[in-house]
Amino acid sequence: MNRYIFLITLRGALLCMMVITCCSLGFAQKKLIQGVPEKTRILFLFDGSGSMLEPWGKPNQIKINIAKSILTQIVDSLSHNDKLELALRIYGHRSPREANNCKDTWLEVPFKPKNHKLIIDKINEIKPKGVTPITYSLEQAAKDFPGGIGYRNIVILITDGIESCGGDLCATSRELQKKGVFLRPYIIGLGLRAEKTLDCAGKYISAETPQAFHEELNKAIQATFSKTTVSVELLDARNQPTETNVNVSFVNSLTGISMYDFVHYRDSQGRPDSVQIDPVVDYDFVVNTIPPVVKRNVAIGLGKHNTIRIPVPQGNLQVQQEGRKDNNLEVIVREKDKTNIIHVQHSNETVRYITGKYEIETLTLPRRKFTVDIQANKTQNIYLPAPGIVNFNTISTGYGSLYEMNADGTQQWICNLDNLKANFTFTMLPGRYKIVFRVKNASGSKFTGFKVFDLTPGETKMLNVFN
Repeated sequence: MNRYIFLITLRGALLCMMVITCCSLGFAQKKLIQGVPEKTRILFLFDGSGSMLEPWGKPNQIKINIAKSILTQIVDSLSHNDKLELALRIYGHRSPREANNCKDTWLEVPFKPKNHKLIIDKINEIKPKGVTPITYSLEQAAKDFPGGIGYRNIVILITDGIESCGGDLCATSRELQKKGVFLRPYIIGLGLRAEKTLDCAGKYISAETPQAFHEELNKAIQATFSKTTVSVELLDARNQPTETNVNVSFVNSLTGISMYDFVHYRDSQGRPDSVQIDPVVDYDFVVNTIPPVVKRNVAIGLGKHNTIRIPVPQGNLQVQQEGRKDNNLEVIVREKDKTNIIHVQHSNETVRYITGKYEIETLTLPRRKFTVDIQANKTQNIYLPAPGIVNFNTISTGYGSLYEMNADGTQQWICNLDNLKANFTFTMLPGRYKIVFRVKNASGSKFTGFKVFDLTPGETKMLNVFN
């Protein structure tokens, strides 16, 4: 019987170990890895307005025919990519220019696998007619992308003219990007010089010739799929990449939204790791030190590895109070000569700051201010003496204040007293102080009492204001 129980117990223990091991392996396999989604959707937003009938390139050639030919070649070349879905929206092609139809935009071929022939056939059917409602078309394009995760949404806008219906293309594009509908659009202008008016809506590319259009459209497609990686080197005061374990955010320069958030890592040989990022957008790199260090509009080389070097030399600050082992004391930290609070630090903790001068204000009674110079890889210490405790008896409720007495005889207001209490207890730093008080039922200000007193470290004092 005992042997049977032992066998059951042993089997149970082995089973538990197997479950724990499997759970641990499962957890390890479910590590969160940030990167670029494997699948992509590209919406071609194509200009079918009347101006596409204008001559372009060689004699007897017009824009629409050249654009059709080049776009169909590109679409056909993408037919073997099983991680890509395409769609086609055309604007300005159903209503004549005289109708001034600013809602003339249509999703002619929705997203669907293997729809390349449908798109090519629809492109070849286009007969330019109307106006150029680019903004409204982009608004409607937001509805063209199916929901679901695992895809990145790209818009390639092809136009030979600027907005003709009064829409604000730049504001609309920014708003849709902020909502995450699509990434920064590619805007290819056919024989159009409109960088200043269109570049704020996306990445504007001027294609002044048919050959340039073919090349730029190819580049946009290639950039969409190029594998782009980044290593961030966080430099110390000697410009060596030794700083690490700091949160680094890759922020979309246009929308201000963080695309990736990494805790910086260096391997056993001191090398920062490599991360893959989406090359379609421009980035600001924010190193979340105290205070943050921002590198704006970082130039990222497409389809290659990029090393970004950012100086973030840091040192340490520690605040301690004699006889106090907890961390309940708080201090406010500001950059010198600046008003913004950059951090609230607790006593007995070590916090790293970017090198430089800071103003430290302790939330003691009274408050104390210090200027410290944080130096690279050094620790600056602020020491406060042990506080004392003062118990005030004012006989009755009333009105009063506490002051700190300076060595030259002047005084500095500290705080007002609660007019609903007759007894007060304060924990205060050592020093010389004055209490000024008048009870509520006193018949005049001449009955105001005051008392000057000294408080030593760790002392507990009883003080009767009117004795």
